[in-house]
Amino acid sequence: MAKKHLDAAYKQNFRPDDVALDKQVDAALAEVSMDELYGFDKPQVSLASTTGLRKGRVVSISKDDVFVDFGGKSQGIASLLQFEEPPKVGDEIDFNVERYDKSEGLLILTKRGALASNVSWENLEIGQIVEGTVTGVNKGGLEMEIKSMRAFMPAGQVDLYFQKDLSTLIGQKFQVEVTQFERDAKNLIVSRRNILEREKEEQKKKMLQEISEGQICRGTIRSVMDYGAFVDLGGLDGLLHVSEMTFRRGTKPSELVKVGDIVDVKIIKLDKETGKMSLSLKQARGIDPWADAATKYAVGSIVTGRVSNIETFGAFIEVEEGVEGLLPISEMSFSRINHPSDIVKVGDTVKLAIIKLDELNRKMSFSLKQAGPNPWTTAMERYHVGSIVDGKVSRLTDFGAFVELEPGLEGLIHISELSNQRVRTPADVVKQGQDVKVRVLSIDGEARRIGLSLRQATEAAIAAAKAPVVEATPAKKKKRPELRGGLDF
Repeated sequence: MAKKHLDAAYKQNFRPDDVALDKQVDAALAEVSMDELYGFDKPQVSLASTTGLRKGRVVSISKDDVFVDFGGKSQGIASLLQFEEPPKVGDEIDFNVERYDKSEGLLILTKRGALASNVSWENLEIGQIVEGTVTGVNKGGLEMEIKSMRAFMPAGQVDLYFQKDLSTLIGQKFQVEVTQFERDAKNLIVSRRNILEREKEEQKKKMLQEISEGQICRGTIRSVMDYGAFVDLGGLDGLLHVSEMTFRRGTKPSELVKVGDIVDVKIIKLDKETGKMSLSLKQARGIDPWADAATKYAVGSIVTGRVSNIETFGAFIEVEEGVEGLLPISEMSFSRINHPSDIVKVGDTVKLAIIKLDELNRKMSFSLKQAGPNPWTTAMERYHVGSIVDGKVSRLTDFGAFVELEPGLEGLIHISELSNQRVRTPADVVKQGQDVKVRVLSIDGEARRIGLSLRQATEAAIAAAKAPVVEATPAKKKKRPELRGGLDF
């Protein structure tokens, strides 16, 4: 029946009424015999033994089947269900020959890449697609059963990506490709990855035709690196660089995403020839925190921020995700400091005054000292000339030592006021961090200067210690007069 259908297919393409065409064909075939035309002049291969991978030409398509000509007397039939898209007459396609049907006189075919329905040790071929069930796991991969045949799939051939726990696949059915076999030893090696790679390549081609820069796509995080993450958009992988993950600086990719996460990303760069693609997570969200920064962060306003990073010149403060500014070392304290870490630590929450805003260049500057009270405005009320006060040596110089009287308020002990003896260097008398008592010699609130003396405070303490102690003379107890009547109490 199928053979008759195939012969009818050739007759359908013949048009006896087309005289001009007939003449052209006759002229072209004047010196060619029919045997040469159909390949009958060549040695013929036994149809019954013709198995394996062969290329054939589609000559006819029915409702359910595709008829294929291999040249000579070799003709075959394949189910139309094996094709994702119906082929066209004239297409040349690779087929796996499963067997020869004597009753129909046709080769039973499986399209290369399609699932072989009747597979055994006798008709196994490299490249065949078969279906099997995972029955176990060993050190190197998966054990499978395929049509009562035992097979092995190496761990690297299980998936496109590394599978940490292969035991979760036990009992599942997979379509796999035959990559190696030995009939006598009953040894069969298969790969699922080969199929997945071909499917991904087809999806990639299709996707490259559909996507464009600026689109928002949903994908899966496949791997996370120090510089970013790779996202699978369904056949096409793109790079999500760490700089495009968040507006926040200094964040590691592993702190933001993990393998398997589903994310929406924006395609910001696409090369359709190479398939390379750059993605953005932060742009997909569509919210730029700097868009209304001028309104939210006006100069002079007080904000609360988190210390995100510390450098020698200051500290970076994050007031919200993606909005960060600099707190210069000069704006940290009214006193001079050696390093920003003397005042703040990473993770600290601090209250700041905004002193500069450049919305266009996304820059902002803060002041810690301007966010609180200025201790110099009331310093003259609290520190009187001649008074002796407590302080701590904050730093040493060649000409003296600075003493912190309270946070933000420093005074200077000149080297001449350190001791009654000649001082070679301030370090011979005091050390940084030492608690001292000093006398206030002078104070200038406008110039923010206080003159102190360790020498005079020490002399005052010594003088006080040498001063004689005057003991108070106890008052004599007055005798109470006797009461009349001879009573005494």
